[in-house]
Amino acid sequence: MRGPHNIWRLIRTGATFERTGAMNIALEAVNAPKSIRVTARFLGWPFKWLGYKGDITQPPILRAISALGPAYIKFGQLLSTRPDIVGNKLSNELKVLQDRIPPFPRELAIKTIVSELKAPLDSIFLNFSEPVAAASIAQVHKANLKSNGAEVAVKVLRPNIAKAFKRDIDAFFFAARVIELLSPSARRLRPTDGDQQM
Repeated sequence: MRGPHNIWRLIRTGATFERTGAMNIALEAVNAPKSIRVTARFLGWPFKWLGYKGDITQPPILRAISALGPAYIKFGQLLSTRPDIVGNKLSNELKVLQDRIPPFPRELAIKTIVSELKAPLDSIFLNFSEPVAAASIAQVHKANLKSNGAEVAVKVLRPNIAKAFKRDIDAFFFAARVIELLSPSARRLRPTDGDQQM
C-alpha cells in the first residue's frame, strides 16, 4: 500500500499539528534536528487550513492525535510510556490516551453487529447499552442474551478500523524512511524496523 496517499496523509498530519498548535510542542519534545523541523513545518504550515480542528477543550498534542484517529492514538499511547523519548511532561499528558477515548455512537455499534451477525439486534439481545468503555480500537457495551438472559459484555470494533490502521501504519513507515534520510542520527532508533513485514 505504497504511493502518493502517504504524502497526502503526512501533509494532513502536519497540517493538523499546525492547526492545533501541537507542531512546535512535538518537535521540542523530541529535540528534533533542524532538517526534521524544516520538513515538518513545510508539510504543515502552508496546508494548515487542511488540518483537522480537533476538540478545542484538549491540550494541543492530545487534540491533534485524537483528531487524526485510532492509529495515532495508539502511537500516542506508546509514546506515553517513553519519557526517555518525549520527556516527562509530554509523557504524562499522553497518558490520558490510555483510558479516556471518546466512544462512537451506539447506533454505529448496532449497525456493525447486525452486519457481522446477519441478524436483527433484538433477535440476539434483550437489551443493548450505551458504551460503558471505549478505547482506540473498540468499545464495550453491556447486553443480555435473548437465549438465556445472561449478562454479557459486547466488544465492537470502531468502524473501518482495519482499513484506517493499514493506511496509517503505511504512512508511519513512509515518515520513518523520510526521517532516516533527513536525520542519519535517527537511525540508531531503528524507526523503519518491521517495515519489511508490512
